Amino acid sequence: MSKEDNKQINWYQLDSKEVLEKLESSDKGLTPEEAHRRLERYGLNALIEKKRKSLWMMFLDQFKDFMILVLIAAAVVAGLIGDPVDTIAIVVIVLLNAVLGFVQEYRAEKAMAALKKLASSSATVIRGGQTESITAERLVPGDMVILEAGNMVPADIRLMETVQLRIDEAALTGESVPVEKETTALRETDLSIGDRKNMAYKGTLVTYGRGRGLVVATGMGTELGRIAALLQDQDEGRTPLQKRMTAFGQKLTYAVLAICVIVFVAGLLRGEPALLILLTALSLAVAAIPEALPAVITISLALGAKKLVKQQALIRKLPAVETLGSVTYICSDKTGTLTLNRMTVEKVYVDGQLLPTKELPASGKEEAAEVSLSGRKPSVLLLKALALCNDVRLDASGGVIGDPTETALFDLAREKGYLREKLDEKHPRLAEIPFDSDRKLMTTFHPWENGRVISFTKGAIEEIVGRSEKALVHQGREEIDRPKVLKTAEQIASGGLRTLGFAMRIWESLPEPLTSEQAETGLVFMGIVGMMDPPRPEAAESVAMCRSAGIRPVMITGDHPLTAEVIARRVGILRGEGEATMTGRELAQLSLEEFEDQVEKIRVYARVAPEQKLKIVKALQDKGHFVAMTGDGVNDAPALKRADIGVAMGITGTDVSKEASHMILLDDNFATIVKAVREGRRIFDNIRKFIKYTMTSNSGEIFTIFLAPFLGLPIPLLPIHILWINLVTDGVPGLALAAEPGEKDIMGRPPRHPKESIFAKGLSVHIIWVGLLMGTVSILTQALFINNTGTHWQTMVFTVLCLSQMGHVLAIRSEQESFFKQKTNKPLLGAVLLTFVLQMATIYVPFLNPIFKTEPLTAGELVITILLSTVIFLAVEIEKAIKRSRNNDLKTCLE
Repeated sequence: MSKEDNKQINWYQLDSKEVLEKLESSDKGLTPEEAHRRLERYGLNALIEKKRKSLWMMFLDQFKDFMILVLIAAAVVAGLIGDPVDTIAIVVIVLLNAVLGFVQEYRAEKAMAALKKLASSSATVIRGGQTESITAERLVPGDMVILEAGNMVPADIRLMETVQLRIDEAALTGESVPVEKETTALRETDLSIGDRKNMAYKGTLVTYGRGRGLVVATGMGTELGRIAALLQDQDEGRTPLQKRMTAFGQKLTYAVLAICVIVFVAGLLRGEPALLILLTALSLAVAAIPEALPAVITISLALGAKKLVKQQALIRKLPAVETLGSVTYICSDKTGTLTLNRMTVEKVYVDGQLLPTKELPASGKEEAAEVSLSGRKPSVLLLKALALCNDVRLDASGGVIGDPTETALFDLAREKGYLREKLDEKHPRLAEIPFDSDRKLMTTFHPWENGRVISFTKGAIEEIVGRSEKALVHQGREEIDRPKVLKTAEQIASGGLRTLGFAMRIWESLPEPLTSEQAETGLVFMGIVGMMDPPRPEAAESVAMCRSAGIRPVMITGDHPLTAEVIARRVGILRGEGEATMTGRELAQLSLEEFEDQVEKIRVYARVAPEQKLKIVKALQDKGHFVAMTGDGVNDAPALKRADIGVAMGITGTDVSKEASHMILLDDNFATIVKAVREGRRIFDNIRKFIKYTMTSNSGEIFTIFLAPFLGLPIPLLPIHILWINLVTDGVPGLALAAEPGEKDIMGRPPRHPKESIFAKGLSVHIIWVGLLMGTVSILTQALFINNTGTHWQTMVFTVLCLSQMGHVLAIRSEQESFFKQKTNKPLLGAVLLTFVLQMATIYVPFLNPIFKTEPLTAGELVITILLSTVIFLAVEIEKAIKRSRNNDLKTCLE
C-alpha cells in the first residue's frame, strides 16, 4: 500500500478483519523482513523539520525594518555634522532592537523542537509472533503494538483489543477527561478525533488499562505529523504596531527630505552662508527623526510585560503586549480558561426531586460521629454511596487523585461531611466489580447491618434503570417509574450536564459468583447526579467587559455542542439572535470562502479538528480582524502561531503550545486575557502620546526655522540649539510617558481598526496646530526682542522653545481629562524638572555659554520667557475642555 492510499483511508470505519487485510498484517504482527522492507518504503516514524534560517541571517533580518533604516541614515548624518552623541545613541538603540527581535524569533523556532519531544522513544511490538521492544522511530504501518498504562502512544494505531483502556487525548483534542477506548468499527463519516474511540494517536498518553492495535500511520502521516506540517507552514504576521511604524517611517522620511530641501533653498535665496544653512538643514533633519521612538516602544512594552507577569500573564514576544490592544476577537478554549477545569456536581435527582447540591443535607455532628450506613433518608444514603463507590485516593497533602468524574462525586460527599476515611472504618470495601466500557457500570460491596452486605452500583443511567426493580424513597421502597426517571435524566442532560445513575442492593452475604450477571440485577434505584465543569466566577464579568470594549469573545472547544452552548450562555458569549453555534463537521463541509460569509456570526465552535482552528483564525483575519487565540494542546500550536496573539495555558498547556505562543496565562484564566488587553491599550496610548509629543516638538522647531526667513527675520536657532533640544526634550520626558496610567474609558471604547493610521483621531491636526503655535510663540519672542539693545533674544527663543515642549508634555498626558484632575506621574514630573535644570545650566553655567552660544538672562527676561512658555500648556488644556464639552453634549443627546 502506498503512502497516499494509506492517508485516504478512514481506519476507524473498518472492522478488525478489514484493517488486517488492508495492512497485510496478522495477529502475530509483521515478519522482521517485511518490517525492514516497509521501513525503507515509509521512512522513519519521526517528525521532519524544514530547513531553518541560520542564526546570522536571523540577526541581519532585524535591520530590514524601514524605521530602523531611517534611524541608521540619521546616525550617519549626525556623525557627518559632528554630533557623536546622537550617533552613539541611535546605534545603541538600533542594536538593542535587533537583539530583542533576534531573541524573540529564536524562541519561536523552538516550537517544532517541543513537538518532537512528544514522540515516544520506545515501543513494544509483536513481530513474527514474538514480543520485543524497539525504538519508536522504527515502527511501520502494519506493526502490532502493545499499549499499557503510562505508555506514550508511539504512532497512530487502530485498536484491535482493549481491556479498560483509557487514553488522555487532551493534547490533541482539548478534552480534559481520558477517553474510554473500544474496538468496534464506527460507521459514521467525518468523525472528529475525539469521537474516534477505536483509535489511539501518536503523542497521547495511556492512563489506565491495556490494549493492542495495528499501526496505521507513522511520522508526518500521523495526526501529530499533520500538526507539525501546519506549524511549519505558518508565518507569524507582523503586529499592528510594526505595520504602523513602517508606514510612519516612510511618511516621515519623505517629509524630512522635503523640509530640508526647502529650508536649504530658502536660506540660500535669503543670502545665508551656505555652510551654516546646510548644517542647519541637516541638524533639522536629525532633530525631525524621533530616534528615541524605538527605545520608548521597547521600554513601554518591557514595563507592560513586567506588570502583566504580576497579573499572571507571561509575555514571550514583546510586540504582543501592544497587539493585545488591537484585538477584535478572542477565541478561547472552554475547559480551564472559561471554566474551572474541575468537574463539579451541580444537580441531584433523589427521592423524586431534582435538587441543586446546596439543598442536600450536610452530615450532622451526631451522624458524623456515628458514620454508619443506617441513615434511611435517600439523600443521606446516596451521599455515602458517592464516597464509598469511588476509586479516588488522597495524597499526603490531602489533595484528591483520580478520575475527574469520581473526584467530583468524592468532593460533594466530603463537602457535605461524608468522609470516606471515616466511613471505611466501619464499612470497608469487601469486593468490587470494576468499571468497563461494555457494561458501563461499577459496583462495590460493603458490610451492612446484622452481618449482611450492601452493594452500591454506579454507571450509565440507561443501564442503572434497566437493572433496577425498585426505587428508594423516604417512605421506603416503591416500584421504579422508568419513564419518569429517564425523562428526568434527559432534562438534566439538556442543561449540558453529564449524568450518572446510582443504585443499591442488600445481600445476606457476598454474592457468589461475583459477576455482573449475578450482582448487578434486581437493584434499588437511588438517584442521578448531574455534573459539569462550571464557569469560573469571574468569566461572565470578563466576557461583559470584552463586549463593552468592542471585542467579540468566541468559544472553541473539543467538547459536545450542547455542553459548549450551556457554558457559553452562562458566561454571556451566546446571548441573542444572530449568534450561532457550529460543529467541526459542519465547518469541514464549507470552503474558506463560504465560511468567511458566516464567521462573524459564529460564537461557539464544538468538536473541532486542528486544521479547523487554523481555518477559523484565517477566516477572521481575512475579514480584517485581529485575533487572539487561546490553546493548551499540541493541536492548538499552528493556530496559536498564525493568530495575531497566541495565548497558551501555563498550567495545562503543552510545551508545544507554549513555544508557539506570544503570551502564556500562568493561571489559565480568561479574565487574565482581558487584563492583558487593557494593558495593551494603555501601552499603545502611551506610544501614541510620545509620537504626539515628539512630532509636535519637531514641527515646532521646523516652523520656527522655516517661517522666520519669510518674515524678514534671521534663522533664530543655531544647529547646536536644535540638537540640544532634540536630545533633552525628546529623550527623558518622552520616555517617562511610558509610565502614564490608562485612561478612564480605556475599556469602554472599541478596538482600534487594524488599518487605522498612527495619526488618526486628530493626531496629525494636533501636531500641525500646536507645532505652528509653538513656532509662532518662538518667532514672536524673536520679533519682540531682536531690536531691543541689551536683550538676549536668541537665548530667549531657545529657552521658550525648550520649555514650551515641557508644558506640552504635561498637557497631553490625557486625551480629554484636565491635567489638574489627573494622578501624578512621578517619572514624568521628575523628567520635566531635570530638563528645566539642564536648560538653566546652559544659560547660567559660564563654561557652557560658549559651547551652546547662550548668554545669561536677566530676571525679567527669564520671567517673560517662562510666561511665554505656558501658552502651549494653556492652549492644549483649552482644546481638551472643548472635547469634554462636546462629549457631554453627545451623551446628553443619546440619553
